[in-house]
Parts: sequence; structure tokens; C-alpha cells
Amino acid sequence: MTPGIRSPKSSFKRLPAAWSGGRTTSVIFATGGCTGILLLPDFNGQIPHMHSLTDTFLRIPFRWWIVLISCTVGVAAVCTRVLQSEDSRARCAERNKKKELRSLAERISVYAHNVHQRYPTGDVVVSERDLAEQLRKRPEAVVTALNLLLNQQKVQKAPLHGYWKLNA
Repeated sequence: MTPGIRSPKSSFKRLPAAWSGGRTTSVIFATGGCTGILLLPDFNGQIPHMHSLTDTFLRIPFRWWIVLISCTVGVAAVCTRVLQSEDSRARCAERNKKKELRSLAERISVYAHNVHQRYPTGDVVVSERDLAEQLRKRPEAVVTALNLLLNQQKVQKAPLHGYWKLNA
């Protein structure tokens, strides 16, 4: 044998039988060198370090990737909200209000269409308050949406104050 290379048999250590009721299971440890099964490099007791950042990322389990991405999206949303200026907040609120108003006007139009289908021969006249209760919205918002529909000629004001005729 050449100096510095140990024989595989000299690196095996045999442990006594396990304490499991007479079983004779043995465990063999190899201290390094060639074991005959695997070639294990000898690290002189030091733990090898990874040489690449991508190796580190590839070792992260999938569920932690999901957690990491979720946290990143949450932090980005909070930063966007905090760093938003007052002007952009006002514009966003105005856009949301207009969008909600258009949605309410569409719901009123669908309601009018459904009532016209149920009662095809008569005119549909509703009070602002009843329509607000039916749609579960504030009466002021319903009046604003009805005025929007008035400009589109989908409704008409009735002769009675607070009542509207819904066109199909």
C-alpha cells in the first residue's frame, strides 16, 4: 500500500449489536477514503460550503418558495400604498366612485328590464327610496345613477316628486 492511502477495511468500525431484544443489527461507519460503495472525499472535519447562490436557491423547498413570493407581493402592495401621493389617492377614489356608479346604473337598467319582462303591458314607475332598498344602496347614490341613466335616455322623471319611469 502507498503511504497516505488507507485500505477500505481499516476505515470501518464495527459497533456492538443493537439493544433490541437479541437482534444482531450492526452499523458500519466509514471515516473517509474509498469505502467500496461510494467515493467520499475527506474534508478533514470541515463542512463543505456551496460555491453558488443558485445552489442555495435550488435547495429551498417549494412550499417556502410560495411563502417567499407571497410575502414579497404583500410587501410590494404595502409599499405601493404607503408611497402613494395624495393626488393619486384622490384620482383612484374618483375612479372607484365612477366605476361603482356605472355598476349601479347597470343594475338599475337590468332591474327595469326584468320588471318589463314580468309586466310587458304597463309602465314601470319606481320611487327612489324603494329602488334604493331593492338594490341595498344609499338613496343619494341611486338618484345619481338615475340621473346618469336620464342622460342616456334609459329612464324618465315621473310627474310625482321622487318617482322615475324606467324604460326597457
